[in-house]
Amino acid sequence: MDSRQLRYFAAIFEHRNLSNAAETLRIAASALSHHLSNLETELGVILFDRKPRGMEPTAAGHRLYEHAKVILKSMSAAEADLRQAGGKIAGAVSVGMAYSAVKAIGVDLARRVLSDYPNVDLALTESLSGATLMSLMASDVDIAMVYNPPVDPQLRTRPVLDEQLVLVGRPEIIGGSPDPIPFNEVLELPMILLRQGVSARAILDDMNLLKKIESRAKLQMNSVQAIAGSLEAGLGCVIGNKLFMADQIARGDVHVRPITDPELTRTLYICELTSRPPTYAMEAIRNLILDLTRAAVRSGKWEGTLIDV
Repeated sequence: MDSRQLRYFAAIFEHRNLSNAAETLRIAASALSHHLSNLETELGVILFDRKPRGMEPTAAGHRLYEHAKVILKSMSAAEADLRQAGGKIAGAVSVGMAYSAVKAIGVDLARRVLSDYPNVDLALTESLSGATLMSLMASDVDIAMVYNPPVDPQLRTRPVLDEQLVLVGRPEIIGGSPDPIPFNEVLELPMILLRQGVSARAILDDMNLLKKIESRAKLQMNSVQAIAGSLEAGLGCVIGNKLFMADQIARGDVHVRPITDPELTRTLYICELTSRPPTYAMEAIRNLILDLTRAAVRSGKWEGTLIDV
């Protein structure tokens, strides 16, 4: 199996049609069909079910595509990276960020890339922390900023900052006092929580405390807009950082209170895949992200404690 076979296979998978894939690759459909047959013979599996209206990937086809996507992306990045060695920083870099990170440094990152690295093609994706991690694991992004990622040999992680979590909600829900609220009292309030699983880890990495919150949650959502709207509507309260609802807090639409007994914290990491060596462009963007994070924390825009950054 070589890179050409993988490119041909990936094109068929993405088009689900032999003729369309052949047109994209600019080769004869008969030749493409021959290469596919050779690949299936070599691997000893059927990669597609041939149907009158196209090609339907089998389970083996789906598995191979996940490998092919990573391999072809790595090869393309390696070629572009080495061609630029000693020259201008160039190439495509995709970054996934949790919502809070985008709010703190997303625009500044885009501005600095345009001014400092005009030959870098930046793709910035915003999602909840759990979804950001899954995008990294699927090689859809090169660099991810994720809260409390699990320990995984596939991940190269670096802690960036610790955040103290607070309670956010309308005063009639959490009280109008600025005084801290004990954690046990928080559990008696109508909680809105990210759905259980990887996303929930972004709230808290202490599984015992997290289970207590999950058991009391009235609503579970995986939508920033839905959670924000529910808070403003007085449907419940949420544990998070001040940055999450900074505009609403500033307008007085929602109130914020510190949490005590215990204080709750979470850690933001910058993550990459161990299987993908960094390119010059990835190194430049990673360093830029760290610089912008430092600046945002030191200016007070992002409340947190820097960790060896």
